[in-house]
Amino acid sequence: GRGGSGGTVYFIADSSLNTLAGLRNKIHVKAKHGKNGIGKNKDGQHGNDAYVRVPCGTIVRELHTEKVAGELRTHGETLCVARAGRGGRGNAAFMTHRRTAPKFCERGEPGSERWLSVELRLVADVGFLGMPNAGKSTLLSSASAAKPKIANYPFTTIVPNLGVCDLGEESSGLVLCDIPGL
Repeated sequence: GRGGSGGTVYFIADSSLNTLAGLRNKIHVKAKHGKNGIGKNKDGQHGNDAYVRVPCGTIVRELHTEKVAGELRTHGETLCVARAGRGGRGNAAFMTHRRTAPKFCERGEPGSERWLSVELRLVADVGFLGMPNAGKSTLLSSASAAKPKIANYPFTTIVPNLGVCDLGEESSGLVLCDIPGL
């Protein structure tokens, strides 16, 4: 029988997420391989697709070329990031009236492999606004893993700094923004 096709990798936008914390420790995302065909002209099982949930506003780029592969803006929007390979043809596909039991088959095609960069367009949940030298950057550095410049003189923060405060749940967190002094 014919071999089963492999699985495809999809990114799905989910409005309940607001950070990429679920992808922080995932380097490889793989779908399942298709199974081989078996005797009596039975086809192999297709591989299961892999779905990765990401927050809305996620931009997916090719890692080396920085070319945009897609953007997920609205809830439920899907993006195919790695297409499945095609299963091979078994020897029954090559049978003719003269060749009733062929001893060869056709191998399947491999699926696509890609190195991707995933970035999130952030909109801050909380913004620290206040007078210069009031401790906004210190509060940001203690509440998140951000490393803003902290010094004992006014107007140390020139550009806004962002940090994510993890709330303990998977892929949930509060986005904090340190806004320069007024």
